[in-house]
Amino acid sequence: MSERTDGQNSSTTTTRLPDIRAEVREDGTGEISVDGVIERVRMATLAEAGAAITSRIAGLAESLGQPVPVQVRDPDGVWSLLIHPDGLVDEAPGDTADGAPDSAPTEVVDAKPAPGRPATSATVTSSPEAAPAGSVPSTPSGGPPVTPPPASSTVTPPTPARGPAATRGASARPQDENPATPDNDLPGTAGPTGARPTTPSAGSSLPTLDDLLAARHPAATGGPAEHGWQAGIRRLTFGGISPGPGRVERRRRIAATSVRRTLDGPKTIVVINPKGGAHKTTATMMLAATFGLQRGGYTLAWDNNETRGTLGWRSSHADHTRTAVDLLNALPALGTEGTVRIGDLDGFVRTQPSEQFDVLASDENSASASSVDADSFSSLHQVLSRFYRVLVIDTGNNMRASNWQAAVGAADQIVVVSTVREDTAQSAAWALDALRATGHDEAVRRAVTVLSAPEPKVDKDLQKRLRSHFGALTRAVLDVPHDKALVAGGPIDYDALSTTTRDAWLRVTAVVADGL
Repeated sequence: MSERTDGQNSSTTTTRLPDIRAEVREDGTGEISVDGVIERVRMATLAEAGAAITSRIAGLAESLGQPVPVQVRDPDGVWSLLIHPDGLVDEAPGDTADGAPDSAPTEVVDAKPAPGRPATSATVTSSPEAAPAGSVPSTPSGGPPVTPPPASSTVTPPTPARGPAATRGASARPQDENPATPDNDLPGTAGPTGARPTTPSAGSSLPTLDDLLAARHPAATGGPAEHGWQAGIRRLTFGGISPGPGRVERRRRIAATSVRRTLDGPKTIVVINPKGGAHKTTATMMLAATFGLQRGGYTLAWDNNETRGTLGWRSSHADHTRTAVDLLNALPALGTEGTVRIGDLDGFVRTQPSEQFDVLASDENSASASSVDADSFSSLHQVLSRFYRVLVIDTGNNMRASNWQAAVGAADQIVVVSTVREDTAQSAAWALDALRATGHDEAVRRAVTVLSAPEPKVDKDLQKRLRSHFGALTRAVLDVPHDKALVAGGPIDYDALSTTTRDAWLRVTAVVADGL
């Protein structure tokens, strides 16, 4: 505020702060709205776009000679920030969020304890990111106008000259749009339509799966942001400004820590559904890829089809075509169980170098009469368990096959997979009924159900019924989205998958790991 007095006439001039809103997106695009005038941003990455927007607003703050408040929307939510003329970023005082819909993926969790185990049961639904921010506010009246940037101007990347000596801004966090619900909290009980229920009282909420995982790994969410525009600011200021991770990054860190936790021995995960087309093979590959990437290898995806499966077709091709049958036949020549070496397996498994796991395919010889039985499975399992920490086993469609039953008997964790379709869901339900009828009640109670979307849009009523049915039988029910990169049926290119798909499978793998 400046005050000037001339004789008996006095006037007071107040510098009006502009209404500034910004948005940054995963593809590196964004925009700044200053009193309703929009300036577009197009950079290579989200981090660069966020840093460019911060630099542009810092320049505006410099022209005003004081910090300016700004609301920034990114994939993690809405951030209420105060940007200083020297490029420093602070958390804005008070609650200035506009209550716009959150753009981060939302989840619905039904938590229930499994018998004899910690309360890790959950039904989790991941939805795609919501639409961008809403309408731009109109120009407020009063006070000298602030000249907005040209509507068609292009923002250039900022130089790292601002703020290396800064000490503020390290605690900036996304502004919750529902103050009564913690930013990493999920509702404890899904309502009739899966909507977020009202919390029992102001400032309180029911504990969720996220809370449970966070309590197990309290240090997982610490440290500065490594992704998003927050990380871009940290890099461009050489760490002088270090915003904390956003909500999505915190969830990723918690899930990754759960997947990486120390195991008390080799673990076997068996993926089942006695119907073809239920996405068992996709689930096997995605679980193995996520374990491999997060744990640094020592993971095997194994096709335990008694005759011929398709796991080898969905993997990257190796310089050989040997399979589980070839390995089984070679075991006597390789020596006794205690003398087989990891290098001896190299000519039989197919390494997936980018995802750091191996694939053991089932018999691919159309003229072969060989089949894998229970004894064959046991022989292979004994050898493979010596060299792999995690074995993810894809099963065939014949529940009466002895090797199918042997795999279930060896399972530390069963994962039942179904598409959101009546036929595959009925097959999955029948499989669980059969397991319970044959003495595997505890394995079913500890199982994890994965519901895979067969199309971009799914039948919401059917999805709700399936969650309810499998949620009553198994420890957790999780949804994974449709991804066009998986439709062709060829080798799975993990890098081609959407971020939403990779995050969903990381969450599935974390819940599976929690049961090991």
